[in-house]
Amino acid sequence: MTDPERPLDGVRWPGELRPYQRTAVRRVSERWDAGRRRTWVVLPPGAGKTLVGLEAARRLGRRTVVFAPNTAIQGQWVAHWRSYERPEGCTAGTRRDLRDPVTVLTYQSLAVFDPDAETDEDGRPRASPRERLHGNGAALVAALHAAGPITVLLDECHHLLQVWGRLLDEVLGELDDAYVIGLTGTPAASLTAAEARLVDRLFGPPVVGASIPALVRDGHLAPFAELAYLTAPTAVERDHLAEEGTRFAEMCTDLLAPGFADTDFLPWLHARFTERATGDGDRLPWPRLAAQEPELTDAVLRLHHAGLCGLPEGARLLERHRHPPHAEDWTALIGDYARNRLDGGSARDRAARERIRAALPSVGYHLTVRGVRAGTSPADRVLARSAAKSYATVEILAAEAASIGARLRALVLCDHERAAARPPARLRGVLADDAGSAWLQLELLAADARTEGLSPMLVTGRTVAAAPGTAADFIAFAARHRPDLDLVARPSGALCRIEGGWSSRVWVGLVTRFFEAGRCQALVGTRALLGEGWDARGVNTVVDLTTATTSTAVVQSRGRALRLDPAWPEKTAHTWTVVCTTDEHPRGSADWDRFVRKHEGYLGVDAEGEVMSGVAHVDPAFSPFEPPPEEELDAVNARMLARAERREETRRRWRLGSSYDDALLPTLRVRAGGRAGAPEPAGDVPLPEPPAALPAAAGAVPGAGVPDPAAGGARAALLAALPALLGAAALALAAAGGPAWPAALAAGTALSALGAAAEARRRHVRLRGALRLLEAAAEPVDTARYACAVADGLRAAGRSTAGAEGVRIRVDADGVYRYTLTGAGAQAAEDFTTALDEVLAPLVGSPRYLIPRYLPEAPADGREARERARAQLAGRPRANRAAYHAVPGAFGRNREAVRAFTAAWNTWVSAGEAVYASSAAGREILAEHFGTDPTGAATARRMSWS
Repeated sequence: MTDPERPLDGVRWPGELRPYQRTAVRRVSERWDAGRRRTWVVLPPGAGKTLVGLEAARRLGRRTVVFAPNTAIQGQWVAHWRSYERPEGCTAGTRRDLRDPVTVLTYQSLAVFDPDAETDEDGRPRASPRERLHGNGAALVAALHAAGPITVLLDECHHLLQVWGRLLDEVLGELDDAYVIGLTGTPAASLTAAEARLVDRLFGPPVVGASIPALVRDGHLAPFAELAYLTAPTAVERDHLAEEGTRFAEMCTDLLAPGFADTDFLPWLHARFTERATGDGDRLPWPRLAAQEPELTDAVLRLHHAGLCGLPEGARLLERHRHPPHAEDWTALIGDYARNRLDGGSARDRAARERIRAALPSVGYHLTVRGVRAGTSPADRVLARSAAKSYATVEILAAEAASIGARLRALVLCDHERAAARPPARLRGVLADDAGSAWLQLELLAADARTEGLSPMLVTGRTVAAAPGTAADFIAFAARHRPDLDLVARPSGALCRIEGGWSSRVWVGLVTRFFEAGRCQALVGTRALLGEGWDARGVNTVVDLTTATTSTAVVQSRGRALRLDPAWPEKTAHTWTVVCTTDEHPRGSADWDRFVRKHEGYLGVDAEGEVMSGVAHVDPAFSPFEPPPEEELDAVNARMLARAERREETRRRWRLGSSYDDALLPTLRVRAGGRAGAPEPAGDVPLPEPPAALPAAAGAVPGAGVPDPAAGGARAALLAALPALLGAAALALAAAGGPAWPAALAAGTALSALGAAAEARRRHVRLRGALRLLEAAAEPVDTARYACAVADGLRAAGRSTAGAEGVRIRVDADGVYRYTLTGAGAQAAEDFTTALDEVLAPLVGSPRYLIPRYLPEAPADGREARERARAQLAGRPRANRAAYHAVPGAFGRNREAVRAFTAAWNTWVSAGEAVYASSAAGREILAEHFGTDPTGAATARRMSWS
């Protein structure tokens, strides 16, 4: 007889768990052994979270209740339980009375709130969500209390961050004998502070499984490429955006002109950020100001980059500042200006405020008494719903179909089936009512000769639709699998709605089977229905038209294509993001900014086989701070379409089966400067050897451990002098007389001549050595040597266990070098990247120490080179000019660390001693060299997986 407290005894999974699944289940058991009752498991979509959850519950043996986010996922849990070998009666059901050993419910079945219970009898809001439950929800809570010892599985538990999270926090806190397991594909690092506190209270620390790249490398998820199709707005949309943009641009032009207000904008900017002061009248250091007002200080530095203001003392331009100011920069500064200077006390100030007030709505902002307030940007709406994006999707699917033919299974994700409301009045005639909708996308795909053969279908929570032929085929297919359904196709324009006595729980399953059978090769739907939890292993192409940028949305939508396909073992997936940008409007990069947010923290393989986060893995030329100019969009799209044709190349880039650390490390990308000599071929680059010679304040010095090639050595000097010494002895013997004096005289003369010749050769050898020393010291310092100096310095300072040997160097096909410190952990790699960036950067900000790099001038000709070599030999070497670098902040904290960095610098880069910037000599050097760019290298920080 089944033990009522252990109804899952005797159940067994007939298959084998994957290694990372076994590890996750074991770690959950370890949590129980340690006395915990709650935990959560983080695994990527497609990694088998459902199986991990059921296995963890099965091993506990208790009655189990699963909460899932929607009915489609609810059905998948029930189907998965049926795959287990289990005793008769050990079923999975969906009834609220929890009579089955396994019950699968939706979160909504619990969090159904009574609108009449939002306030108490006195009209005060009820503090507890529990008090607002509808009767059905309250009955379910009672059933959970009465169920006895239970296990609660919370699928996609990031949904707990919504209102039912607070409810479950209350309910679970009242269950005396419950184990709770949360399951999600959303990384813990992506949570906000408030979300992290709630999740920690609900579950404690997570059980983190393998990452997406690790599962791809091991063959548990399909290799994939992230691709982008960039489009400009349609002609009508462009005209509207240009008109709106002109209004704002004209206001900014007037703003910069003298006489705009009583206190003009640029003088105010100088006083506010250059002649800044603290409350006691002292100058406020830039780092403190930047920490207090990062939005404003970033905006000032981008205005400086555009040549509109000076560089504030102590400021330093980073990658994010080396771009034209955005509309958000202007509005942030304008808001501060209006609030603090345009007080309305004069007619000119009131006119200035009115001028600003009239122009700001064109970029989605409004001027209030408290400054500038963000609103809905018409430009953002136009770019997000541009008709050009729907037409671009047709181009993508046409290209994918031409590439893989009948294998294509494409999913197009939209925000909505049809817009809930018409566009605002100012956008009518610019955006159609159905712009950006799933319905419009289906119409375009069904009407194009290149994609109509894909038999596209639309499936949402309300509608199933297709072209007439596809609708008829689907109805016949459904009749064979569900003869109880009576479906009909009702015309709706050029398409047909498929209607009957069914619900989304039924039609999602049927449409999915139809799709996986290849009867439909393109599904168009909404992220809410076909994103999270929806399972179709054949999906190999996703086109993302949504505006959602949260980590959850990104991971879930991309996870649709990562599942392995038994029908195509070599499956390689593509995820396309369609982006609309324009140069015609100050907020023309709004859609690009969304694209950037989608890829922040998301890992993909780039064109060089490097697994990186950010838009660089889509294309190495992409910047997270601005889109490519419009004239380059066609070239970008051509690259993307060509890459889409080479799925096998993408598989090779992932290096399936090779080893990995499953670690995410910061990487510094360096453009220009590069390595000395001919460009390296793309790929891994070997580490340099320490240089044989280094430039010094005057002349050159040998490299570390290298003997001075100009000095020769005592033994060589003795051997060179020996003939002359013997000759002198023979001549002395001859002078003394005796029978042998003629022979002695001859021998002495010969030996003396030989000694003179040897001495001349020695001088020649020393001269050649000095020439080689000076020539070697004058070689350009490539960025790899800076990287080695930083790494060795960090190790000597005790901040890293790896030195130069841990520096990994890769070069892109376009000549960009990537530097990563491996083998010492994430913190050391972060310190390395930051320090190398500081060393290569222009000399700005407030460095504590400066260090010289001496720059020998090339001799005019061979004669001058020999003169310099002779001066070097004589101890009077020619002086060299110096470029100064900031000693990275990681070393500037104490003198021991500075000495460690100086020693490494003297090994790899240049002779010279660090100078304290606040000393008299340091202030003089800083005044002379401030703002200089010692390397000319442009840097960008990225995250790389290894």
